[in-house]
Amino acid sequence: MIPAVSTAAEIEPALASTPATLPASVDPTPATPGTPQSSKDDSPPPVLPTKDSKEQNGEIRIIGVGNNSALNIAVLLTFLTLIPSILLCITPFARLLVVFHFLRQALGLQTTPSNQTLIGLALILTFFVMQPVGTVIVHNAVEPYQQGRITAMHAFTRAAQPVEDFMLHFVREKDLALFIDLAKEPRPRDPKDISLRVVVPAYIISELRTGFQIGAVLFLPFLIIDMVVASITTSIGMFQLPPVVISTPVKLLLFVMVDGWNLVIGSLMKAFG
Repeated sequence: MIPAVSTAAEIEPALASTPATLPASVDPTPATPGTPQSSKDDSPPPVLPTKDSKEQNGEIRIIGVGNNSALNIAVLLTFLTLIPSILLCITPFARLLVVFHFLRQALGLQTTPSNQTLIGLALILTFFVMQPVGTVIVHNAVEPYQQGRITAMHAFTRAAQPVEDFMLHFVREKDLALFIDLAKEPRPRDPKDISLRVVVPAYIISELRTGFQIGAVLFLPFLIIDMVVASITTSIGMFQLPPVVISTPVKLLLFVMVDGWNLVIGSLMKAFG
């Protein structure tokens, strides 16, 4: 028995009444020729953070943002490393240290007092001498800057003025003239118009010269003791005995009896008045 064949008129209503079901993973949109078919598993490309992008908990910081803070830190660290050099250049530290080293050599002592002791003593005396200058700097520059009344550049100018006045008080005119000529600057009528680049090196040379002068004066009495002891040991035929073995205790005894440290440090401090 041959089954009846359905006509087209009977098939079309049946297809219309049956809903088309497609797998969930298949995109019902017909694919365009030449274009690959996309699926739901494809994720969009990651968005790179920009200067304006933010996270939920705060901003995303990008390299290149906030360079002002990094520059300020670098300048501060550089300044901190230069503090010892600045201390040597604008304070009496160099003169004091030179005098102490000359005194130790004049006494015939190689390592006593030690370098650390001499440097510490020179630092303490330097702070003692510069304390009035520091007070003026705090009053004229630091406090107004902390209160926001002046700018940082204005504060630096105010702080440099008392230091420059201190150096000009002890610098020699000959040294100033030398560096004014080397800098090819016109000779100012007022010493306060001289720039720091001229005052600082001239002050260093003047301090070294003064330190050597004081050291030479300290050497004279101890040199006389060495000569007298050497003459006595030679005259009595003690050629095998080094004169320093006898002269060193004699010089130490003389230095202690005249209260040498009080005399030397007192004279140095009075020179800075």
